[in-house]
Amino acid sequence: MTDLLDLDGEVLNGYWSAALDWVRRAAAGTERGRLLDLGAGTGTGALGLAARFPEAEVIAVDVEPRSLARLRDKAAGLGLAGRVRTVRADFDAGWPDLGTLDLTWASMSLHHLAGPGRVLGDILRATRHDGLIAVAEFAEPLRFLPADLGGFEEHVLAELGHAHAEALPTLGSAWAPRLADAGWEVTGERQFPIDLDPPTHPRAAEYARAWFVRLSHGLTDRLDPEDQATLAALLAEDGPGAMSRRADLRIRGIRTVTLARRPG
Repeated sequence: MTDLLDLDGEVLNGYWSAALDWVRRAAAGTERGRLLDLGAGTGTGALGLAARFPEAEVIAVDVEPRSLARLRDKAAGLGLAGRVRTVRADFDAGWPDLGTLDLTWASMSLHHLAGPGRVLGDILRATRHDGLIAVAEFAEPLRFLPADLGGFEEHVLAELGHAHAEALPTLGSAWAPRLADAGWEVTGERQFPIDLDPPTHPRAAEYARAWFVRLSHGLTDRLDPEDQATLAALLAEDGPGAMSRRADLRIRGIRTVTLARRPG
């Protein structure tokens, strides 16, 4: 997962830059001294916030120690170790003492929580009046493959949807109403289309392969034999069907960022 998060930040750099720039503009002209990256992973959001808010302290919180260790290494390499602090915490277990917040960035993290509504309320209470939250989520996973593989990707996404309905029931839901229910005042929402056709980043095929490797964990047994064979060929290190050899990759999807403020 740490490799996949790093690749997401690299290959989809255009999305990350556009989304974080939009948040920075929304926060312009107001105090932004302490920022939270909720579910920081390996730090694409936290480091992006640190670059855009040069006077701010960024608190990067995640439950995975390996991700946080990689984030610390990145911050040190960029000379940001003094402004980016990592905290290991499980938000489902309770709210950690993070002090008063000015801005929270929560990217593809809230849907992993058992009680996202409670956590949104916890963030609200920890945020100063007129402070902001930005929630980045997606309605469905990215797509990488053409339609001429016998419907393989459609079958995979359908099975993934069934699995998510069981384990991640809030994935793909609308977050503006959830923010409003928790007491936030929603101020804006923007969709960021992703359509890299073809993807020019040199690690694009590696990213696609990492995505399907992760999907294959717990999903392979749900597929029929033909789709299992297609998946095995895609994940092979080499061969005519290997992801690394495909010239028809295209990365497409939509991520939505919802902005809200704590009423003054």
